[in-house]
Amino acid sequence: MFITEFKVNKMRKLWEKADTIRGLLAQPDGIDIDEHFIATYYVETTSPQPVEYAEGMAVEQTTGTWTPVPEETPEVREKHAGKVVALVKIPRAPTSWVVQIAFPMENIDPNMNLFNSTLMGNISWWGIGMRDYALKLTDLQIPKEWMKQFKGPKFGVPGIRKLLNIPKRNILNNMIKPCTGIPTSVIAKLFEGAAMGGVDIIKDDELIADPPFAPFFDRLAKCMEIVDKKRSETGEYTLYTINVTDRTDKLLEKAEKAVQAGANALMLDSGAGLEALRMLAEDPSIKVPILYHNCYAGTQVASEFGGMTAHVHQKLVRLCGGDISLQPDYMGKFPTDRTQCLLSVNTCLLPLQHLKPVLCLIGGGVHPGLVPHIIEEYGLDVLIGAGGAVHGHPMGPIAGGKALRQAIDACVEGIPLTEYAETHGELKAALEKWGYPASELEAKKIFDLAGGQRA
Repeated sequence: MFITEFKVNKMRKLWEKADTIRGLLAQPDGIDIDEHFIATYYVETTSPQPVEYAEGMAVEQTTGTWTPVPEETPEVREKHAGKVVALVKIPRAPTSWVVQIAFPMENIDPNMNLFNSTLMGNISWWGIGMRDYALKLTDLQIPKEWMKQFKGPKFGVPGIRKLLNIPKRNILNNMIKPCTGIPTSVIAKLFEGAAMGGVDIIKDDELIADPPFAPFFDRLAKCMEIVDKKRSETGEYTLYTINVTDRTDKLLEKAEKAVQAGANALMLDSGAGLEALRMLAEDPSIKVPILYHNCYAGTQVASEFGGMTAHVHQKLVRLCGGDISLQPDYMGKFPTDRTQCLLSVNTCLLPLQHLKPVLCLIGGGVHPGLVPHIIEEYGLDVLIGAGGAVHGHPMGPIAGGKALRQAIDACVEGIPLTEYAETHGELKAALEKWGYPASELEAKKIFDLAGGQRA
């Protein structure tokens, strides 16, 4: 009871200053969209004053605080305060609202750190911080002039296709498994199996960077030797996205040294942050693609009650220069949904001002039986990512790579997987082990930890 009363009293303090913050409402067509960000939020609140609640969001993230202060003049509010441009009650959901706020572009320097603080700063505590509330950034329009200050991906989909000489089919990615704890010699063996099996891009797991059992530059040298060997023997090229994640003050130097040592691609964990990605992507010395691994982004996008939607995050990754960006598939081992996946892929691929399209990596429990579903849902311009399905194949990683390539080829040629498997033993073995699921429920069964499976 005390906690509920405390929350209500805290919000009342905000409502009591309503008379001092009038002017925080605006018509959508009364706002210059070239000078404002338009942020859309999903809000759940038991507040009896939703207008004041929305105004409180706008002022908290711009000019004001919990009580009037002398220098927050009408002139300051007029020029710099956020404006509520839409407040829509969701039918049959008495505590749920859509709120749109216009934020003046002049307030926000062209950097992601300040951007995040403005659009999802203190008010984020109103969502996940208060259990009977929700506040989530669901969509975002960015002014063209602000967006022009970001260069975006150097390569993107067209650049990576050109590097690999793969003009049409889906590109195939593998994650080395086990995730961590194995020495360079084992990593190299697994890398060679995946590469010789036909995998186009091989990435470090996000949990390994520069451990003593697999030092960074030793790992790079051994794996790039295999890249050269595969190219000379088969004519196919492989990108190795080695994980350069490090302290921010060491990151650029490490990436530059990696490129000088022969790295043909890099990977950065999202825990490093979007501005770290931008630093690498916009530096002229980094002339290779960058895979941005959204592992830590789950803390920002997974909750229904706070943070931002996955497709808003993908837009920011594209702004900051990620050539490849991860989106777990809803048929895989993570609790995502179809709408989220489709919106994320579209955000990566659809035209967005001057920014190249991002190669969206669809992963998280992918195996050959899911390939038709992935291609049907997302098309040919997504990266099919599989870890355990390569290294856990009953015939070994070479066969694991071949099985996935065979599944891609079957789909491109329009041949059912079961029919194609009759003449392709690697694919047949994979389907026998992991199945050919016809529904999301079927697909999820193999990831049931309680049933003894290990994703």
